[in-house]
Amino acid sequence: MPDTKAQLGKRIACLRKNAGLTQEMLAEKTGYSVDFIGLVERGVNSPAVEGLQRFATVFKVRVRDLFEFGDL
Repeated sequence: MPDTKAQLGKRIACLRKNAGLTQEMLAEKTGYSVDFIGLVERGVNSPAVEGLQRFATVFKVRVRDLFEFGDL
């Protein structure tokens, strides 16, 4: 069974890099700490539903697009 937290973290990191954002910039835009962003990207932690919406808004994607792991 795939590790969804790890895949989500990789997807968020990929979207962040494609958007030309640093972890610090993403933290500022989402209202999360840099530490939390790092934990999410490493698959240690995952955001709640509200947090998923924050990420989706920053990346200009739908929440469900955050779970498209095929390109990882």
